Amino acid sequence: MVTLVGILDLARFQFAMTTIFHFFFVPMSIGLGVVVSIMETMYVIKKDETYKKMAQFWGKIFLLSFAVGVVTGLIQEFQFGMNWSEYSRYVGDIFGSLLAIEALVAFFAESTFIGLWVFTWDRFKPSIHVLFIWITTIGSMMSSLWILAANSFMQNPVGYAIDNHMGRTELKSFSALLANKQLWVEFPHVVVGTLVTAGFLVAGMSAFKLLKLKKGDSEIPFFRKSINIALIVGLIGIGGALISGDKHAYDLQSMQPMKYAAMEGVDKTINSADRKDKAQPWSLISVTNPKTHEVIANVEIPYVLSILGNHSLTGGKTIGTTELEKEFQKKYGKANPEIKSYYVPENTLFYSFRVMAMGAGALLLLAIVALWMNRRKSQLILTQRWFLWLMGIATFAPFLINTAGWLVTELGRYPWVVYGLMPISDAVSPNVSTASLLISNIIYFLTFASLGGVMIWLARRVLHAGPNAEDTEHLSPSDPYSHLAKGGEA
Repeated sequence: MVTLVGILDLARFQFAMTTIFHFFFVPMSIGLGVVVSIMETMYVIKKDETYKKMAQFWGKIFLLSFAVGVVTGLIQEFQFGMNWSEYSRYVGDIFGSLLAIEALVAFFAESTFIGLWVFTWDRFKPSIHVLFIWITTIGSMMSSLWILAANSFMQNPVGYAIDNHMGRTELKSFSALLANKQLWVEFPHVVVGTLVTAGFLVAGMSAFKLLKLKKGDSEIPFFRKSINIALIVGLIGIGGALISGDKHAYDLQSMQPMKYAAMEGVDKTINSADRKDKAQPWSLISVTNPKTHEVIANVEIPYVLSILGNHSLTGGKTIGTTELEKEFQKKYGKANPEIKSYYVPENTLFYSFRVMAMGAGALLLLAIVALWMNRRKSQLILTQRWFLWLMGIATFAPFLINTAGWLVTELGRYPWVVYGLMPISDAVSPNVSTASLLISNIIYFLTFASLGGVMIWLARRVLHAGPNAEDTEHLSPSDPYSHLAKGGEA
């Protein structure tokens, strides 16, 4: 097997595996931070202890996701030096500043205030304590901003100059990195995606719990309220994702046209001016031959691509992958003779994009129906157990959608690691061996599988215990400062 798989393939697989697993928990922790913040804010406003219990209960799941996200994020960053040292050397001047700010400012802020939030429930007024979780949540979002600024440079390089003597990029304008057009379509899309993830996670886990509770159980109102709050957050997220996703796809036509054409299954250029209906059809289903890169079968719906890509019923032009391949060969061929093809994985991008878009539509419908069934005077959501099962299964849908989105983002950049500047083949470390990569891949896979299993087991345990379980973390007999909260002296 070692002789059949190359270093580049193993390095790419390892980074993809790490990134996908890490991104299971990043949207989860950021989104749960928002949900928990809203719950505690409602406690501050309404003085209802139920909302305090909700913040504390779902905060336990938030802490689990935060911890696993930190561990997997560290592993991901180590790989820049382990497997991608040439890439790190090439963009180090740019990435260094962004990652340093993320670690020293955003991550330190969220790490500090998450500790204050966990251990000071009875030592600060509620109106002060709620600020800790909001600062933690905002800090998490700011962490993602700096990381996505680095990723946006890979997608659309700006604010740099090439040092031909050293063979690397140099930062010329930090403000240009922050003003990157790619960043301000990518960052909002990721943030609203975190709301979708957390919203349907809380709603789905609540649905699973309701399936276990008997009629009249005191915990039923708790989980019904959790569903309503979570799904409202989820609906806001879906609305934002539709708007930001449309803007993102629209901008791809100029920034990364090959990615856009593959997402829409367009191999030959579609010019609405040459068609009788003066519009571009949209492919619901498309199959591309990976060898010839020609679409061999598709099902088209008239006018839709003009609406999506041109924002009007008619008009617009989508350049096909065949024409783009010729353009890219002329544009980059002399400087990069090692690149034989600029085609991206068409079928993967096409269906990943549809999983993302149609999955969001399905969750939108599910949330609307669930909120109607869970309205205050209705018991419908409790009697329709099949619907609770459907909501429970939908817990996993955002993770699939997020993964599909990252496949579109990262595979659509192929064959570049920095778009138009550095091919993936030039970025891998020259001193790693196939055997070491194979072994580390196996170790990482087992590590991630174990972490994921432990995370699911602990989350299930928290859910099974319920919100009324004794909380040993807050003012327990083992707490050396519990006497202070009761008015005792130090």
